Amino acid sequence: MSKFLPKLILTTALSATLAMPAFAEKFGLGRAALPEEIAAWNHDISPNGDGLPIGSGSVEDGEMIFSENCAVCHGEFAEGVDNWPKLAGGDGTLADKDPLKTVGSYWPYLSTVYDYVRRSMPFGAAQTMTDDDVYAITAYILYSNYIVEDDFVLSNENFLEVEMPNAEGFITDDRAETEYTIFTEENACYENCKEVVEITKRATVLDVTPEETTEAAAEPVAEETVQVAVAEEAPAEEAPVEVAAAAFDEALAAEGESVFKKCKACHQVGEGAKNRTGPVLNGVLGATIGHVEDFKYSNDFLDAREEGFTWTEENLIAYLHRPKAMFPRTKMSFAGLKSDDDIAAVIEYLKATTQ
Repeated sequence: MSKFLPKLILTTALSATLAMPAFAEKFGLGRAALPEEIAAWNHDISPNGDGLPIGSGSVEDGEMIFSENCAVCHGEFAEGVDNWPKLAGGDGTLADKDPLKTVGSYWPYLSTVYDYVRRSMPFGAAQTMTDDDVYAITAYILYSNYIVEDDFVLSNENFLEVEMPNAEGFITDDRAETEYTIFTEENACYENCKEVVEITKRATVLDVTPEETTEAAAEPVAEETVQVAVAEEAPAEEAPVEVAAAAFDEALAAEGESVFKKCKACHQVGEGAKNRTGPVLNGVLGATIGHVEDFKYSNDFLDAREEGFTWTEENLIAYLHRPKAMFPRTKMSFAGLKSDDDIAAVIEYLKATTQ
């Protein structure tokens, strides 16, 4: 795990420092590092909190700092951009054939998050942020993974109170003591060995299994099976909503326009709107799912469209709250809106594009 990386770096630096006098004497170069210079490398933070600086930072401040320093690579919502790492999402995927390992789904120690951000980020300008800024960014990453609420303030005092979802997902590797000796003994006995070696599982995800025309090669259909299951769970078909007849709250829609800023990185609305990472949302309320032409929807959406799934107000509320709870394979990486008031305001704002 990366928690050992800082100590490895420090050990390497110290080893080089201790060897320096010998090289300096031989070549007449360099000098021994000063204690304060060695201390400058000692930024490591342990899972028990050792090394944490005094400070604090809120989710609210972290959102702004993250947007300015981190979003260009990791996305406004920690969803990742292109091939840059995703920091949020992946809940419940570690047992999948293609797991999404993020801070929320995989990292067992919060200290690793703080340590790495403080030591190496932002890219190209490492160690330029204050300790409070790092606390704030760490808080926002926690919020993006549904680990804390939007009013949470992280500090050195409550740091160890945060429970990481995968904290119990790692075990101590004791094979050197418990297993390796068994197979290295001179009189090691191997029993019940198989006479024939055959392929029982295929690494199709990694694309390393040779193509064959055998019956085994046609086996992997798990993804299609999952997609069908999702389609079966899609909500029953509902009649389109007569949005025009519904009462329209202009004040609430104005609030929704402000909340919609969280969506604008991927979606556009209004005259001249175009598909971006996400589709245009004009007229979405009351429309059949996947109704925008020339946009490549996820298989979840396509399956639901076949079932006649409609974006009723109730369905939009559920989807905006937790997109992946409704459609696990949706392309939308946004974790969802936590506030019911924000959801209501956004939906009212979307009504304006349907009037």
